[in-house]
Amino acid sequence: MTEQINNKSNLSPLLSGGAGSGFQSVYFIGAGGIGMSAIARYFISRGLVVAGYDKTPSTLTRQLEKEGMLIHYEENVDEIPHSCKNPQHCLVVYMPAIPDSHRELQFFREGGFNIQKRAQVLGWLTQQHHGLCVAGTHGKTTTSTMCAHIMHQSHLDCNAFLGGISKNYGTNYILSDSDYVVIEADEFDRSFHWLRPYMSVITSTDPDHLDIYGTKEAYLESFRHYTELIQPEGALIIHRDLEMKEALQTGVRRYDYSLTEGDFHAENISIDNGEITFDFISPIENVKNVELGQPVPINIENGIAAMAMAQLAGCTAEELRYGMQTYGGVERRFDFKIKTDKLVFLSDYAHHPKEIYQSARSIRELYKDRKITAIFQPHLYTRTRDFYREFAEALSLLDEVILTEIYPARELPINGVTSRLIYDNLRPGIEKQLIQKADVLQLVKQRSFDVLIVLGAGDLDNQVPQITKLLQEKEK
Repeated sequence: MTEQINNKSNLSPLLSGGAGSGFQSVYFIGAGGIGMSAIARYFISRGLVVAGYDKTPSTLTRQLEKEGMLIHYEENVDEIPHSCKNPQHCLVVYMPAIPDSHRELQFFREGGFNIQKRAQVLGWLTQQHHGLCVAGTHGKTTTSTMCAHIMHQSHLDCNAFLGGISKNYGTNYILSDSDYVVIEADEFDRSFHWLRPYMSVITSTDPDHLDIYGTKEAYLESFRHYTELIQPEGALIIHRDLEMKEALQTGVRRYDYSLTEGDFHAENISIDNGEITFDFISPIENVKNVELGQPVPINIENGIAAMAMAQLAGCTAEELRYGMQTYGGVERRFDFKIKTDKLVFLSDYAHHPKEIYQSARSIRELYKDRKITAIFQPHLYTRTRDFYREFAEALSLLDEVILTEIYPARELPINGVTSRLIYDNLRPGIEKQLIQKADVLQLVKQRSFDVLIVLGAGDLDNQVPQITKLLQEKEK
């Protein structure tokens, strides 16, 4: 088996730029990010001192603190633990969204610390293991988590660094002695260019992050370059008809997939009484009667991609079938909180127009004759500016849309860019409302719903437990 990062003495030479005899601590700037927390858990499991900064407390940061991570929420160099202030023994990991003006990042740079982006650490891992990576504008979290679950319960097993909390394991991180590692490949800031996949799925390439890329062409070029990084003797599994051209090294196998066409696809799809089954068609071996453990229509296609990569890695037909049947989903990915005859309430991370379209189409297919209401918090001023018409078109598949103000994340406001851009472009006749996020709970108290979904990648999801409680109390 390939050597792993497993002790304090070998971290330094393995990550470029290390100083001294080895790292004894790791400090994370942006500790509460879903991808950062998985790497933090990796180092916690290896007995290092793990600490970091995040802007606000969250369920995830509180859980990390319980697991042993030291986290503070004030941008203050004095809050950095003493054990993380020696450049000879502390590795610093940061998110690309952290501004250069961040005082703690400046402190580490001026002090000569080894500073790595999260993607650089993941990239090193893909060079030490067989990296099974999932890239794409949308679908990558669900597909990678599905693949990780199939692999983990198979004879192959796997490590995994995921972009969401797996409901099967209650974490975004799986540790094992396997030579396989499943990684969600993030295109933001071209982070996935640090990876060296053994195999990769590409689910979609609908332009996003245009604040980084500038143009659709640059975005597609970034994916093309990513395919060059797949290792010889590896494989690319790409969704059919994507608007990109791959550039594979000699020896890399190429497969395509989609719902009903391609090297990998589904046949005999049955959606009935809340259950979904299909036959998995493959050039290796067909698998009959696959049952979706999380019966959501979009998960058929995600499941095809996940099964394809797991099958190419060596999983058996029975392991594929069992993995799909027992897959429990991902928190904030079509995440049902209440599911009764009278009321359905769910949360979904969808924040790109195509994601919202897929989510809306799936929920419409599941609940054809019921009134569907969405509360949507747009994510980023630039994304709203670039895609407000597409957002409105996707949301217009539903019956009622309630819009909150834009969640800024890393951005400053842009003049004239507000949620009203989406509001004004919703289809005529749709029920619609603009409210402040602070008024959401009051609205839920006053209203009744048939099917309600909270959409977005911002912080509105923090209110989902309270919304759930309010709705359950009204149902009594």
